[in-house]
Amino acid sequence: MGASDPEVASWAPGGAAGMAGAGAGAGARGGAAAGVEARARDPPPAHRAHPRHPRPAAQPSARRMDGASGGLGSGDNAPTTEALFVALGAGVTALSHPLLYVKLLIQVGHEPMPPTIGTNVLGRKVLYLPSFFTYAKYIVQVDGKIGLFRGLSPRLMSNALSTVTRGSMKKVFPPDEIEQVSNKDDMKTSLRKVVKETSYEMMMQCVSRMLAHPLHVISMRCMVQFVGREAKYSGVLSSIGKIFKEEGLLGFFVGLIPHLLGDVVFLWGCNLLAHFINAYLVDDSVSDTPGGLGNDQNPGSQVGWNKDLSIFPCTIAVSMLTYPFLLVGDLMAVNNCGLQAGLPPYSPVFKSWIHCWKYLSVQGQLFRGSSLLFRRVSSGSCFALE
Repeated sequence: MGASDPEVASWAPGGAAGMAGAGAGAGARGGAAAGVEARARDPPPAHRAHPRHPRPAAQPSARRMDGASGGLGSGDNAPTTEALFVALGAGVTALSHPLLYVKLLIQVGHEPMPPTIGTNVLGRKVLYLPSFFTYAKYIVQVDGKIGLFRGLSPRLMSNALSTVTRGSMKKVFPPDEIEQVSNKDDMKTSLRKVVKETSYEMMMQCVSRMLAHPLHVISMRCMVQFVGREAKYSGVLSSIGKIFKEEGLLGFFVGLIPHLLGDVVFLWGCNLLAHFINAYLVDDSVSDTPGGLGNDQNPGSQVGWNKDLSIFPCTIAVSMLTYPFLLVGDLMAVNNCGLQAGLPPYSPVFKSWIHCWKYLSVQGQLFRGSSLLFRRVSSGSCFALE
């Protein structure tokens, strides 16, 4: 997942950035966790119609039930719930920030420590770059423990803004009640509902990403100042003034397009892949019969397949495919902004995000920074075995 995360991917109610997107707003990417979030707001199992039985008429939606009963999503408790989500998101963001910080420095190509010689599973000697823990220790040696949290303030503000935006959009554009269908005989209806749900999630994610992206740019630039030991971006307000003066309004949205594309591909890829796995690979006779894991009357009495679990392997697979979008977006956010990390020799001055993508593709670096533990030196690196 990545530094947008929103990256949540991004995928707690803090936005797609979240941790995976982290980035950035991972993001949130961060993350499909938006699908998990949507399922968390579905009616409880007792109010769902079994796929082989007719649905009771005039079933109230989750939103109406919450409002009537004064539950967690009621009008009186809605601000408290939103504040709770913001607080939880802030805690997760703070804890995961050193991970995102190290990942970003690796993404921009900053390797202050030489590689070490190791052996692979075949016994051959290979060069390994420092892992996350070694890199983090180096940052502590240079800047102290507080240095691991460089750029945290604008990132917290970005994630909070993303969470509030999503909550406000759900109030202004409340989603229709979505019935979950697991019967293979009704595939068209099921697919239509998945498309409708994903389209709604995509709208919320894109709007929250666009509003929070300026703060994401500031956070990225604050962090990469470690490379050249600069102090150009020291605070949110002063950074806003510098970016507007030097780059204009568009300077706040550099790298936005690849992040949006990554979010959209991630959402649709996760939700559709999970849908087709549930539809064609999961046996309804196990998951929907009495005693199955997903049965309401007798849960957990027999080992079965919970269909909601299919979203997690889908998230991992699709996040790897969309990682290049996260990488390109983060590199564009710091490119040619007056910082050493965004200028030669660390990086060429890119004309557009497509130019950046092509450059990384030719260099074989589209997945740079995706691994933080076992980092082998690529064949095109300047390091070589003696």
